[in-house]
Amino acid sequence: MNSKRLLQSGIFILGLMLSLSSIGQRKSNQAQIQDTPFIQEYSIKYNFNNDRVELRRVAADRNGYVQVLSSHGLLRPKAGQFLFPGELVKDVQYLPTSDKGLKDLMSHQKQLVYLDDKAVLSNAWAGKLYSRHQLPEARYFAVDDDFTFLISDGKNLQLLDWDQVRWSGVAEDEVRAIRYDALNKLYWILGQHTVSTFNPAQKRLTTILDDASITCIEVAGDQLFVGTNDGYYEVDTKTGKPGAIKRKLPWNEITTIAKLEDGLWFGSTRGAFKRKDDGSYRYYSSKRWLPSDEVIDLADGSENSILILTNKGLGKICRKEMTLHDKAMYYDKQVRERHIRHGFNGTVSNMTDGDVTSGSLQTSDNDGLWTTMYLAGEVFRYAVTGSSEALQNVRESLDAMERLYSINPVPGFPSRSFERRGYKYHDKPWRRAEDPEWDWKSTTSSDEAIGHIFAFGAIAELIAEPDLKNKAITLIDTLMSHALKHDHYLVDWNGEPTVWGRWNPEYVNARPVMVGDRKINSSNYIGMLQTAYHFTQKEKYKKAAFQLMEEHGYYENLMRPMKEIGPAPEDSDDWSKMLSSGWNHSDDEMYYCGYWGLYRYAFNDTLKANYKKAIVDHWEHERPEKEGLWNIMTALVGKDNYDFEEAIWYLREYPLDLIDWGIQNSHRKDIEFVEPNFRKQTIREVLPAGELRVSRHNANRFDLDSNGRGHAEYSAGDIWLLPYWIGRYLGVISEPQK
Repeated sequence: MNSKRLLQSGIFILGLMLSLSSIGQRKSNQAQIQDTPFIQEYSIKYNFNNDRVELRRVAADRNGYVQVLSSHGLLRPKAGQFLFPGELVKDVQYLPTSDKGLKDLMSHQKQLVYLDDKAVLSNAWAGKLYSRHQLPEARYFAVDDDFTFLISDGKNLQLLDWDQVRWSGVAEDEVRAIRYDALNKLYWILGQHTVSTFNPAQKRLTTILDDASITCIEVAGDQLFVGTNDGYYEVDTKTGKPGAIKRKLPWNEITTIAKLEDGLWFGSTRGAFKRKDDGSYRYYSSKRWLPSDEVIDLADGSENSILILTNKGLGKICRKEMTLHDKAMYYDKQVRERHIRHGFNGTVSNMTDGDVTSGSLQTSDNDGLWTTMYLAGEVFRYAVTGSSEALQNVRESLDAMERLYSINPVPGFPSRSFERRGYKYHDKPWRRAEDPEWDWKSTTSSDEAIGHIFAFGAIAELIAEPDLKNKAITLIDTLMSHALKHDHYLVDWNGEPTVWGRWNPEYVNARPVMVGDRKINSSNYIGMLQTAYHFTQKEKYKKAAFQLMEEHGYYENLMRPMKEIGPAPEDSDDWSKMLSSGWNHSDDEMYYCGYWGLYRYAFNDTLKANYKKAIVDHWEHERPEKEGLWNIMTALVGKDNYDFEEAIWYLREYPLDLIDWGIQNSHRKDIEFVEPNFRKQTIREVLPAGELRVSRHNANRFDLDSNGRGHAEYSAGDIWLLPYWIGRYLGVISEPQK
């Protein structure tokens, strides 16, 4: 069958009279993934910037009272909440303790216990614990279940109970730490180059290991975990036999190990990490989680939190049970409180060290695109919930989008952005509006246009309010009439096509067939024309689409398998080589915004079936990224499971903190690197979103490092709320479950 017969065969199924609310929607009780509660992590940081004071230990009691032992006495956290760091200050809550010149600190039976130059003591148990010792320079201690303490001043050792010194001795190596082994009723002693045991029943010291690389120890069950400057290993506590060194870690220079209530944790010179049940590691580094990456101590905090002491302060990893819907409501507040400018969904920039109150909303080349992705999400939210707030959000953002067309003098041409005169970057794309209060930004690109058509189509289909529906259809017609009038180009104020607003065959087919620009422009533009025809029923759009597909190869272009996309040949023009230097993740975003109109508003069943093949083929190539939006949006084409579990993992793992902190992962030893490739995949398995930089959907999820400095906060509107709400609408995600 030739391409013309193929394209025009099938039953014409879409028309303006179709019931718009019934296309493809599933009821929430048919959702493939149930939105059950999960644990969301976030960090509260307490900074400390006095380089003359050394931070040493952290502990908390059953009441949630946190103390940090320093070289200048006890400190405590002050203020501090999510996104707004507190600080560590001198602890004067109870002067009889804080004035004692304490040398060590621990939590025992969830009570704070101290070591000073005279005794082991506590304010718990009515203050009755006051076990005197005879080591004025004592600075290390550990305790068994019967309140028997082994203490050391670095050389001498003493065993104490509540009333007396039961034993004194001398260590063969300089003591650096002591841990108690409840299973074997032993104390493990870390020296400068040895690990020894002390048997309190036999009053005997025994050297078990001699290893100068050891940095720390911890007892967990029947294993002693031994940290070194190049990984860690386990020692059987009964036999003393060491296991193999483990070096496939986020970082190998271990500074501390702690058996906490939720598992085994490691501190290092480049962050902290927890060993998961499957043997992999959850990594916490950068100012998203910690004041600094140089970890000194680890401890359990209150309400299932983890306390991570660094050389620059304390990080408190908090855990909150929530559903995806709860998370959506949090992100909704983030967007509405800080990221709305004239109805646009924008970024807060020029911040100082992550302080969201120090930054300003900025214009962007992609104000239209980021806003339409947020706008579409609110449309799906309204379609699912009937929320009046979502409807008002749609109104405000649609007003901003409409003004992009009216603020400039070019009929049907959408501006990139607009801003009050005097509050913009002084670059060439900015033009003066007729209103002396305003300027508008020109050079609009195809990624803006496809975002517009995606959101306007969703409004026209799913919102029955006549003013919104009619405005959306008018804007679709306005933009696409401009493109047809100007021979499939976006033509700017100067009468010239913009650099990226080009869908004309002369431009599109000038690229070799393997260059992705040829496929993406064909796919997007046919979807745009289908959307325009579906809602206006104007034959000019249908005629143009079939002409491009039948006479100019746009159908073959958009159906080309992704495996055929790659670098242009060496003899190609420089533009084609530039366009095909690697996988274009912005194209992925454009494809998926365009798939809404390409598949949903297909001219006939035959086209729709073949579009499905193209979309699923694209999704197959995206699977390694485990990108939540791509997996969820592929549900457009049917009820198959397009890695929805991975999409939920993406949504759950995405950090609440959307600040552009610098993130480093390329140093890690627990990730498997792959050879350089066109796809720009760097490692075998993509990392969780909480361990990666905050990025929009046009970024490569295999990028391991970023140089962010906490200067910007991204909006959740396009990043997270769109995949969640379209997932709710398409029946991928259920309503929240108790």
